[in-house]
Amino acid sequence: MNDSKWTWRAVSLISIAATIILLVGFVYAVKDVLYPKGAATLTILPEQTAAPVSAAGETIRIVALGDSLAKGTGDNEGSGYVKRTLDGLTAKGSKTSLIGNMGINGLTTAGLQSKLQQEGVKYALRQSNVILVSIGGNDLFRGADLLGSGSEGQQIAVPDTEGQKAGSMEEGTGVSTGAGIAEGNDKISPDSLLAALPEAAKRLNTILERISEINPEAQIYYLGLYNPFGDVPELLVPGNQAVTAWNNAAMDIINKHSNMTLVPTFDLFNRHLDKYLSSDHFHPNGNGYQRISERVIQALQ
Repeated sequence: MNDSKWTWRAVSLISIAATIILLVGFVYAVKDVLYPKGAATLTILPEQTAAPVSAAGETIRIVALGDSLAKGTGDNEGSGYVKRTLDGLTAKGSKTSLIGNMGINGLTTAGLQSKLQQEGVKYALRQSNVILVSIGGNDLFRGADLLGSGSEGQQIAVPDTEGQKAGSMEEGTGVSTGAGIAEGNDKISPDSLLAALPEAAKRLNTILERISEINPEAQIYYLGLYNPFGDVPELLVPGNQAVTAWNNAAMDIINKHSNMTLVPTFDLFNRHLDKYLSSDHFHPNGNGYQRISERVIQALQ
């Protein structure tokens, strides 16, 4: 009898102990569910964040705005940097679509400001997610009268690098598309080249901010200027200084906006004008536009 009694007591104690262990385990399990470990360490971020799936396969919808560089003047193939950029992106496997190329020969910052008031232009901008802008060259070099400012139909004859007369009129602008170096170029100075900079830079700021207001979701890529007269001794230093000042002003504007990028071109053309300028000695040739498109693609990726 005694042995049986102790056996039952032992079984009872073991059952009670097992029940207590189960209850304790249950309590901890509930605690882990309600208060998971690591909930207090939300400041620790993952080393890598996966890109949104929708962005990976999204079509790049491009609108180009600006002057003759956007239009592709000087490229014998007629592609310019815009079409070459689309072709390059497509070759790399990206889906691309050109919403519109609104480049206009001779366009200045004042002219582009007016264009941005047009409903058709605003509609195209809203359909895009990438906006390419090239503007400012006509402001800077016309400000020093290097491109001439005569009345419509008046051609400014200018010497090429061999001293011969060269240049042709941009349609409807009265502006020579040649080197634009009129007689008396010995008077050209950084001050004369920079004469148009302050007001034109203000207009550039207004333009970029207005584009961003029209389509706040789009990424804006602004092409910096190069010095097309870097192989003309008397224009090398003042031209470089003026272009650098313009590009710095553009960078100051762009640095204030997360959806804007400056695409530099100065280094592409510096000391390589014979390779990358067209016969008008101002616009890029096909090779020059190809280099610009490669830089744009690099910025996009």
